[in-house]
Parts: sequence; structure tokens; C-alpha cells
Amino acid sequence: MSTRVRWLGHACLLFESDGRQVLVDPFLTGNPAAATTAEAVKPDFILVSHGHGDHLGDTIAIAQRSGATVVANFEISQWLQRQGLRKVHGQQHGGSHAFPFGRIKLTLAFHGSALPDGSYGGNPCGFLLSFNDGAKVYDAADTGLFGDMRLIGEEGLDLATLPIGDNYTMGPEDALRAVGLLQAKKVLPIHYNTWDVIAQDAAAWAARVRQETKTETVVLKPGEWLTIR
Repeated sequence: MSTRVRWLGHACLLFESDGRQVLVDPFLTGNPAAATTAEAVKPDFILVSHGHGDHLGDTIAIAQRSGATVVANFEISQWLQRQGLRKVHGQQHGGSHAFPFGRIKLTLAFHGSALPDGSYGGNPCGFLLSFNDGAKVYDAADTGLFGDMRLIGEEGLDLATLPIGDNYTMGPEDALRAVGLLQAKKVLPIHYNTWDVIAQDAAAWAARVRQETKTETVVLKPGEWLTIR
């Protein structure tokens, strides 16, 4: 079975691979761009990139209902356990771990990570996902541009998901430079148009990517799927 991804709006992604569902940054309740509800998703795993409410989102409620294992940095994993979750796996930057669908490695991300109650949420991260079918995906999550994206690109990426909204993350210009560093086969823009402060023209950005790089750009509407491999 091929690996595919569904953009659920903002930075929320749902991967399907090897018969399992992996949900990333499940901000659905209160998300004006959400393509589904927290009650409708049935993930096997939930990945949380950092502690901000628009990424942690509905993690606790979904995990309690579905029994999903939550993967996050160590500090967030400890906080989630204090909220009553038991199926939690903590990692740290540069470390990887094998799961039934493939391997997850935490990457750098330049951002904040305070949790909703003000607790320390450790350092934010991105995810390098190596699925069992060979598909490799880099989800940058919330970050600014950084030069080590070139090293991540050396992994041979099938897909990179990059924020383009500006203000809180990379904007279109820096995201375009990130595409050049990563050299992924495909790129999917995320984290834009949820609110006016991160409004962007994704089609215009995609046109520039096609014109200035060799990477294929895929712009999805919330709820649409992309087959990665």
C-alpha cells in the first residue's frame, strides 16, 4: 500500500501507510480551516511538533478516545503523561525510533514551544519520517529557515511540507530558499491562510517554485489527499 498524506488545514497532516494512520499536529477544534473534526479522526499515532495550542490542539482528547500513541519531545511527553495519557513516546533532536509504520527522527526547528498552561515545552522540532515502503517525508512544522536543511535534504526526500505563512514561521521567500536546500521531489505548503496574519497566495508561491527549482509543488485544499509514493 502506497504512502499518502491528507492536509487537514493549518499544520495538521494525516499520513496513511502500511495500514496505519499517523496524525501530525492535530489542531482541529477552533481551527477555521479544519477539514474534519477531532471526533472523526482515528489515528494509530499522533506526532506533536511543539507545545503551542495550534499544534498540540486536540491531542489529548483524540489520544484518549482512539488509544493512539503520542510521539513528541521528552518534555512534552512528560507533560502529556501528567495530563493522564499513558501511551506516550518521548524523543529528542537527532534521535530516531522505529515504529510499526517506519522510523521517526526529530529535527531542528527554530520556534517556541510553551505549553497551554505556561509549562516548559522543551525545544520545538520537525519530523523526518521514513516509511516502510521507502517513502521519506520531512515535515518542517513551525520554523524559520536554517542552513542544516541541506543536511536533511541529503536523506533523499520524496516530500517536504513547509510553512509559508510568515510572521510566526518562514514566509514565501525563505520557504523558497528552503526548497533549494532540501531538494525534495515534491513540496507541500502548510501553515498559511488560517488567519489574516498568515494569509498567503499559495498558487503564486507554487509558480515560483516551479520556475526557480526542480521540485514539484503540490497545493492542496484542506481535506485533499496526495500520494507520496
